[in-house]
Amino acid sequence: MRLVEQARSIFADLGYTVEGTGPAFRAERAWKVVHVNTVLENETLPPASAGSGQFHCFVAHPDDADDLEARLERQNPGYEWAIIVVDGEDYQVERAPPGPRVSA
Repeated sequence: MRLVEQARSIFADLGYTVEGTGPAFRAERAWKVVHVNTVLENETLPPASAGSGQFHCFVAHPDDADDLEARLERQNPGYEWAIIVVDGEDYQVERAPPGPRVSA
């Protein structure tokens, strides 16, 4: 399965409505809109602009994840971001934005 199809499937399984075709698409659930990008074919990250949203998720193969994370940290794009690493049929979140703190 191609990476973009896996990314779409992951978000659909998590209950998101997926809009768009191709390597970049929107996933929406309740109040949250996530702009999803599969492995970037160029070196440019999506800009932090009003039209790009505040949540971005990048979906990558294991070999690409470390470089992608380093590039995101260097550029500090101004939006919350996460990386999902897809390895065959399995996936895991390698880096996620900080969530609210909960005290027990």
